[in-house]
Amino acid sequence: MDYQNIITIEPEKRSGKPCIRGMRITVYDILEYFAGGMTEAEILADFSELTPEDIKACFTFATEIPVRQ
Repeated sequence: MDYQNIITIEPEKRSGKPCIRGMRITVYDILEYFAGGMTEAEILADFSELTPEDIKACFTFATEIPVRQ
């Protein structure tokens, strides 16, 4: 999946954290919801502006960022 059109980074928004389509919802927010036990359906129900493609883009982005050591 090509996440470049979905994940945006804007220095003035959420302190430059990667966000979904310019919204204030970050990749990290989505990953934390999953880590907390929410399902994709629950996240999509809570955030009607999100799409299943947005969720997939978050996971793709997370697997491709370098790990800091």
